[in-house]
Amino acid sequence: MEKVLLKNIENTNSADITEYQKIGGYASIAKALEKERKDIIEEVKKAGLRGRGGAGFPAAMKWTFASGDPKFPKYLVCNADEGEPGTFKDRPILEKNPHLLIEGMVISGYALNAEYGFIYLRGEYPDAKHILERAIAQAYDRNFLGDDIAGKGIVFHLSVHQGAGAYICGEETALIESLEGDRGQPRIKPPFPVNVGVWSKPTIVNNVETLSNLPYIIEIGGEAYSKIGSPECPGPKLYCVSGHIEKPGVYELPMGTSLREIIYTHCGGIKGGKQLKAVIPGGISTPVLPPDKIDCPMDFVNMPKHGSMLGSGAVIVMDETVCLVKVCYRALKFFEHESCGKCTPCREGTGWLRSILERIEHGEGQEGDIDLLLSVSSNILGKTFCPLGDGAASVVQNFIKHFRPEFEGHITAKTCAVEG
Repeated sequence: MEKVLLKNIENTNSADITEYQKIGGYASIAKALEKERKDIIEEVKKAGLRGRGGAGFPAAMKWTFASGDPKFPKYLVCNADEGEPGTFKDRPILEKNPHLLIEGMVISGYALNAEYGFIYLRGEYPDAKHILERAIAQAYDRNFLGDDIAGKGIVFHLSVHQGAGAYICGEETALIESLEGDRGQPRIKPPFPVNVGVWSKPTIVNNVETLSNLPYIIEIGGEAYSKIGSPECPGPKLYCVSGHIEKPGVYELPMGTSLREIIYTHCGGIKGGKQLKAVIPGGISTPVLPPDKIDCPMDFVNMPKHGSMLGSGAVIVMDETVCLVKVCYRALKFFEHESCGKCTPCREGTGWLRSILERIEHGEGQEGDIDLLLSVSSNILGKTFCPLGDGAASVVQNFIKHFRPEFEGHITAKTCAVEG
């Protein structure tokens, strides 16, 4: 398919506004400003655009909730806190095509009647901060941001807010807390940010990739967009692939492309001709899949039917040399470290899971440890403020579900059969 989100990024000057305008950049703003705000939301609805951050919530539905709220001002927040391990799909947009994101935010801001926007950027992307700030300054200079956009009297101001490296701030309410200057911890929902968000005002939080689809939707229309990819989840999708793969990287493909096709057609198969052992399809918090489960369309609707989730579309490929007990253990070290500590099941449970996995991995596993892991994880699932705890519990449960013999082998043999 024709590149939309990654268009022109091979150009060394692709982040410059002049280069962006040479390929038609910012033309969609003029087209959007000719429409009524509600008509833009209707186009997004026709397009079937779903949030690309992981949840896959219909964008138009979220926008309708916020636009119908009488409170002002309204805020638009771009979630660029790309902290999910294995995920780097938004980075090429942020660093190579920042004006696409800015244009998408201006269109979205107009549709929502929001006059202020923020890009909440993860602390680990310092280069992206400088690139975005330069791009924003260029957009102001050419009247695509400010108090009178394109001479139409439309107001939209945009700035970058850099986080401090907390994974929890990828969750929208924790992000909002951080943006307001407080400790990044999730809020109880409801109320939802669309009604009570930044400074208690209606707030839309969308992912980088989601907002970057807006110029294309305006350009070709929602109906044409809806014919790309999966009928249930249309549009282009960025899949970032890493691990034991011949050609790792970020691939722009139609939503719904099968996991097998991504691995073996686009990425050239398993590195060195080795055998595939396991795949994490959507970032570390999505359920792992064994090799016989990879004939699944990579979209938000079909992945749950095949025992996993699309998540952020971060595909982590592991070959036969990988110790999956170690992978599970390392994942739980991450979740324990990144737990914000607000709720007991996550704060205490991730620590217990890490501790049990640590002794199994180091040859000190005991009979009953596997059942204990399952018991602890079941007492986390569905009992936390945000999905971090669910992600940690799901990792443990699904690694055991598909690869239990490897865990049992660690306990009985007191060593790893893969690593020797």
